[in-house]
Amino acid sequence: MTAAHASMIAVCAGTGKLWQWEWPLTQDRIAVLLIAQRLESGLYWGKIIGTLAGLAMRNPWAALAGFILGHQFDRGFASRYRLFEKQGADIPRVSEDFVRALFQSIGHLSKVDGRVTEDEIRAARMVMHRLSLNPAQVRRAIGWFDTGKEPGFPLVQRMRELRRVGARSAADRQTFVRLLLEVVLAKDSLKKGERALIWKICNEFDIGRVELAQLEAMIRAQKGFKRSPAGDADAARVKNAYDALGVNADASNDEVKKAYRRLMNKNHPDKIASSDPAPDVIQEAERRTREVRSAYELLKARRSIR
Repeated sequence: MTAAHASMIAVCAGTGKLWQWEWPLTQDRIAVLLIAQRLESGLYWGKIIGTLAGLAMRNPWAALAGFILGHQFDRGFASRYRLFEKQGADIPRVSEDFVRALFQSIGHLSKVDGRVTEDEIRAARMVMHRLSLNPAQVRRAIGWFDTGKEPGFPLVQRMRELRRVGARSAADRQTFVRLLLEVVLAKDSLKKGERALIWKICNEFDIGRVELAQLEAMIRAQKGFKRSPAGDADAARVKNAYDALGVNADASNDEVKKAYRRLMNKNHPDKIASSDPAPDVIQEAERRTREVRSAYELLKARRSIR
């Protein structure tokens, strides 16, 4: 290991988390490290890591180029991350073939390490919410998950079939891989076999290593944000939204919509106007209506409720 390699490990460990990467550094590994560390630390990791990557080549000009590229990375990160978040909230309508292949693939990947974690189960249920699956569709998705775990599941063949019928566009294929990664990255680490299967899927979908690394890094960055003070505040806002609607986080999208409509019908000032209410009653009805509407708009965006 070179001094630059040791420095890279020291920098990573300095954030309180040791990121374990294989050497030598490749473009896709650097991309994952840059993006994830940039969000978790809030510092200028683009310039730091870019410079260290250049030093690893034992060339001062490469170090300078790494610094410049890292600076450009830091400047553009916020806008790229906002776009990534927006794309994640605006999941397009997908076919049943898409959903079937997705949950079969999730089940197949979960079988690699022999067990499904609670984090993966929660992440899979969140994907169901974001795809607006109704109770019957959720039951089918669970059945497809179990099908994917069966020995001899033809993963590559299923991906080729999906590309022909349910994921013809590059955007659809990227959405598929993103949702898949959101579940498998819910746990702390990926096994070598899981990475190999994910790469097989990307090969079938014409998704390159750098694009895959960027997707993984953004999702890991989201996890880092959720563990930060800002993430705690965001989680509190989401919890308050569920409380305002009187539903829990495991409720289906249909249940969230029904709760919203019921509360709007009950609390809207126009609904109580015929009883000639006192001014303070009208004021409270207006406040409650604003609260319910704001809560629903927040959950609607987070869960891609249509």
